[in-house]
Amino acid sequence: MRPDLLRPLLGTLGLLIGFTLYALAGKLAEPWQSVAIGGMFALLGVSAWVYARGERWIQVLGLLLLIYGLLRATVLR
Repeated sequence: MRPDLLRPLLGTLGLLIGFTLYALAGKLAEPWQSVAIGGMFALLGVSAWVYARGERWIQVLGLLLLIYGLLRATVLR
């Protein structure tokens, strides 16, 4: 079994991009701050759902992230 060396690099790069976007969204004025952060969580949930490819627990996690993102963008402030 050959280890996929690109996967840890992409994961680290994704974390750096995510933390940077989250920090930049935190500087926005309300309600845009909540909308931007909620949108990021919703997109993360959708990407987790697509990435899952049949793994039920990742799909459930993606669904929870999507629901939280939508709630954060609309109701939770």
